[in-house]
Amino acid sequence: MKHMLPAELHAKIASGEKMQLLDVRETWEFETARIDGARLIPMGEIAGRFNELDTESDLVVICHHGGRSMQVAAFLERQGFSKIHNLSGGVDAWARTVDPSMPVY
Repeated sequence: MKHMLPAELHAKIASGEKMQLLDVRETWEFETARIDGARLIPMGEIAGRFNELDTESDLVVICHHGGRSMQVAAFLERQGFSKIHNLSGGVDAWARTVDPSMPVY
């Protein structure tokens, strides 16, 4: 698993790079603040739903601060995903460094 800073992810999105954004927070968190284009699969559901994801494309896993997403990224690697990135600092870091209009909680 690789780690990606919010600024790096922002640059990739801005350049049109294709990747999956997987948000593993709870629904209420996702409804409070999210990165556009992210797909929600809460951490507690990932074991039963990871087959909905494309194993061949880049996948950025997102949570609030980066801890849950790192656990999910490690799980996905064990399931055969090879292009996994953990968003360092999560949506909190995104809000503080990329999008100051995003609510923090």
